[in-house]
Amino acid sequence: MAWLNGWGFLLLAGLCEVFYASIIPRTDGFTRLWPSLYCGFFLLLSIYLLSLSVRVLPLGLAYAVWVGIGTLGTVAYGAMFLGESLNLLRSLCLLMIIAGIVGLKLFSPAPLA
Repeated sequence: MAWLNGWGFLLLAGLCEVFYASIIPRTDGFTRLWPSLYCGFFLLLSIYLLSLSVRVLPLGLAYAVWVGIGTLGTVAYGAMFLGESLNLLRSLCLLMIIAGIVGLKLFSPAPLA
């Protein structure tokens, strides 16, 4: 699996962040067992995958991209499944986050050996 390098781990970590963040409302303040366990599992997996990505990517870059993926995915989840609004101005803000992630990728130094 050649794609499973620093960037691959980072993408998976971001997806796991969306998984844990999206279940938080169902935990009812972490008083419900199964949603809380689901949330905790994906939280730990997300941080573990982030730690694998920073073996080859700079920490600042990896963290910013990780948070960006989580933000975009969680906002999309909220709009699609929780009825949260996604108006023009919010969409423009999301596009700025995407531009920032792309910029960080384009202008990042080569991965460490």
